[in-house]
Amino acid sequence: MLSFLLKKDVRKILKRKDSDVGEKGRALEDLRATLFNEFRSSEGAKRQQQRLCRPAVALSFNFVVAVSIIFTNKLVLKNVGFQFPIFLTFIHYVVSWVLMAIMNVFSILPASPPSKSSRLTSLLTLGVVMSLSTGLANVSLKYNSVGFYQMSKIAVTPSIVLAEFIFFSKRVSFLKVLALTVVSIGVAVATVTDLQFDFFGACIALAWIVPSAVNKILWSRLQQQENWTALALMWKTTPITLVFLVLLIPWLDPPGALSFAWTFNNTVAILMSAFLGFLLQWSGALALGSALMKMLVKRYFAKLPWFLEILLVTR
Repeated sequence: MLSFLLKKDVRKILKRKDSDVGEKGRALEDLRATLFNEFRSSEGAKRQQQRLCRPAVALSFNFVVAVSIIFTNKLVLKNVGFQFPIFLTFIHYVVSWVLMAIMNVFSILPASPPSKSSRLTSLLTLGVVMSLSTGLANVSLKYNSVGFYQMSKIAVTPSIVLAEFIFFSKRVSFLKVLALTVVSIGVAVATVTDLQFDFFGACIALAWIVPSAVNKILWSRLQQQENWTALALMWKTTPITLVFLVLLIPWLDPPGALSFAWTFNNTVAILMSAFLGFLLQWSGALALGSALMKMLVKRYFAKLPWFLEILLVTR
């Protein structure tokens, strides 16, 4: 048997089998590395998000959820009688954090990019801005009509252009500035002629415009330039947002939140609003983080007026 194994032909066969095993092992390791890069690394997760969620899908998703949550929140604040808009926003983010924690347990949540000092500062800033943007939006919806609320949302678009010019020196053409001026005048006229105009609500809506514009700019830049996915960025910023929402509750909410009648119907309506809040934040982040968004608008909507183009980009 020993002499048989030492024969030249047998040694070649054994060596070839060993090499085949080594090649299969290397192929398996390469496959594992590829799957890790596609699903567990920040770059791979970003590619998967861009591949699965096209700009048209992200915009449609965001549009449907945005319309649904406006009427649901108005129902909760008016018909249900939950007169605590900041506390409602806090519940939204708690439900979002719980849902993302479940995703994280099952390894569904995309990976985050490596930590950097500048990146941590950006996350802290975004968390603070998100608490102001979302909280003031619900306060505005409590005191204003749905029409006035929507008009104040349109006013965010010129604010985004102005903020990008101040902080990033991004310029636009004269015709685009003219179109944005017309939009701003239309918002002002609609504000003055609104039959349900409330002075305090108008002040809240005005205060909400700036953090809302900064929020959109930061979301877009962090996702497009630093490989953040929507869910990973939400996972990192939600705890910061919750802390600052707790600080806002005594200032903007009336007392009596703990004495609210938590009936089954009221609880279902509030939880439905919270779930839509999670979907709104996710869909908005997907729309803002789509790297193909501006290219799609330039290619297929180049002949549209500037105010329609910028509304599509910054939806």
